[in-house]
Amino acid sequence: MSTFLLELGTEELPADFTRIALSELKEHIASDMSSCRLDHGKIYCTSTPRRIVVSIEELALSASDLIEERKGPPALQAFKDGKPTQAAIGFSKSAKVDLDSLEIRETPKGPFVFAKVVEKGLSASELLSQLLPKWIFSIQGRRFMRWGSGAARFSRPIRWIVSLLDEEIISFSLEGSDPVVTSGRQSRGHRLHSQSFEIPSAGEYIKLILDKGVQVDREKRRELIKDMVSRISLDLDAKPDLPNNLLEELTDLLEAPLLINGTIEEKYLDLPSEVLSTVMKVHQRYIPLYLSNSSIDPLSLDARKNLIASFLCIVNSLPDSLETVRKGNERVLKARLADAKFFFDADLALPSLKRLDKLRNVTFAEGLGSLYDRVERMQWISDELIKQINPNDSHFVLSVRRATKLCKHDLVSNMVGEFPELQGLMGGKYLIAEGEPREVALAVLEHYQPRGAGDDMPASESGALLAITDRLELLLSIFVKGERPSGSSDPYALRRAGNGILQILWSKKWKLDLFKLISLSCDHWSNLFPDFKIGAKTLKDDLCYFIRQRIITLLEESAVDQDIVQSVAGETIPIKDILSDPLDAKLRAELLSKMRASGELQNVQAVVTRAARLASQGELSLDIISTNQVVDPNLFESRSESQMLKVLETLEPIIREESNDRYEKLARGLAAGADALSEFFDGKESVMVMVESSEIRTNRLNLLSILRNQASVIADFSCIK
Repeated sequence: MSTFLLELGTEELPADFTRIALSELKEHIASDMSSCRLDHGKIYCTSTPRRIVVSIEELALSASDLIEERKGPPALQAFKDGKPTQAAIGFSKSAKVDLDSLEIRETPKGPFVFAKVVEKGLSASELLSQLLPKWIFSIQGRRFMRWGSGAARFSRPIRWIVSLLDEEIISFSLEGSDPVVTSGRQSRGHRLHSQSFEIPSAGEYIKLILDKGVQVDREKRRELIKDMVSRISLDLDAKPDLPNNLLEELTDLLEAPLLINGTIEEKYLDLPSEVLSTVMKVHQRYIPLYLSNSSIDPLSLDARKNLIASFLCIVNSLPDSLETVRKGNERVLKARLADAKFFFDADLALPSLKRLDKLRNVTFAEGLGSLYDRVERMQWISDELIKQINPNDSHFVLSVRRATKLCKHDLVSNMVGEFPELQGLMGGKYLIAEGEPREVALAVLEHYQPRGAGDDMPASESGALLAITDRLELLLSIFVKGERPSGSSDPYALRRAGNGILQILWSKKWKLDLFKLISLSCDHWSNLFPDFKIGAKTLKDDLCYFIRQRIITLLEESAVDQDIVQSVAGETIPIKDILSDPLDAKLRAELLSKMRASGELQNVQAVVTRAARLASQGELSLDIISTNQVVDPNLFESRSESQMLKVLETLEPIIREESNDRYEKLARGLAAGADALSEFFDGKESVMVMVESSEIRTNRLNLLSILRNQASVIADFSCIK
């Protein structure tokens, strides 16, 4: 068994490239090795900014032989008087075997000639020289490039290749590269160690490359960065702000991580902590340090109670140059923070109300007017939302209206122009600095939440309502233009907007009639934009269907079984029933999941499904849930009918409740009555529903129809498997 090494040396690769490419490359290699019958042990793929490395352990020196049997002509045709005929000779030639090796075997159709064909496995060297160019060019990614005059494409120019099977060079060239790169044993160390060096054998690579200043193991680099940051943060009694995405990026930007502890001038702590953090993390890839006991007020105007005047920087430098690099990074950060302070002071000098007029000069989207026009449309929506959410709280109403008017003012501020990540956040801070009520400032700050999966929801009611307003306005305005998300194309992030509306409603447990709101809004929007020629009904149908799909997607992503999701929000449920209270669908889906986990669902479903199947032969309307006037106890012939009536009469008042737990009570009632319902069908006193007497038959069908209708308040049980 041998060890194989491939090192693909490049110019600096994009930080997010190899994380995606490595897993795909590993799968590709494993598949090809299996197809070629080349036995191997662990396939190890790793990377640094300048190299992609593949190591294959316990590699066989040659592929295993392929042995297969081929069936030839019937024995009577292949041999005459014990001598081979032309048929046997032709078969032996096509199978590439000697005539003497042909065998005659009995088959269900009589004796036939068989040949054992052996295809010798190629050597590992031969196979690898064929496969390696294919593996390299199978790596895919965004923004691939050509270099020189060659036709080869890769993420960055390929400069060298090490390809070794133990001590042997596996020779191949990358056609189309300029200049043509040929494999060898010549590698390169850290960028600051410019000299190249030889790798004598594949097994010595890790030690040699480490001696040249490169930690090639990506996971070890990641853990090294985490450990360095943790140790110095502990010494400084600070909390490092090192989110996973920044950690992953730093891991892929460095070959030999070293840590620098830089300082920040005290005066810059007068800036909000989010400004300092954004400059450091997003723009400089530095790690901010928070006071270990800090709790951040999102509306705070300075960082003195949150951040310490220090930062961490992970660099790719040599140890003897760290002091020079530290001073350089401090100068760069100082310049960035000086710009930020200038923008902050300039913004505070201009009242937010005066910024509103500037929104008239910023186009929202083609045909949809300016950002100022968008804010006016948002004010219309927020007024409609207030009517449903909390119309009687005058303080809430005033806060929402004020926040809606001012929610986009910071989009034309200097700070957000330079740091778009801070939109909303700076808007809230500027308002609090001007003396606006905290509720108004917080709503403006929160109305962009959630920004994506896993993000925080708006904490305040005003912020939640404004966040729904913002997303619904976006959906209405883009839909009225006739644009829809398609496949992976969603340039306006409409799916995220739809998800956000539902996530906020669910987190706040608001019972909002979204169907009514969409219907009113579509009438209003079709009048606002007659030139787009999309009628209110078409707009409403499209938007309602879109929101239903978002409900289905979110429920499935929260681990609700697909059949349960369909039973509460699928095509069999009227869309008005789903959107008249989106929270309702979520509560019912969660209840059914809970019943499935406890084992209650199966019995209830079996009875309800059977009842619904028979009830379909009756004529009782689907909206009748009371047995009054449709079921006559005087027509009962069995105790099982009386027991079933008792179950239905117990369930009816529960359905009419307005309590939050009515579905759970209804489900428990169905589960508790499952035995009585089963008795109606299969017990000792069971009855035949489809009897000759039309009166009795209708009476029994009505019993079943009421059961079906009451159960359908929870779900369409026919969808549940």
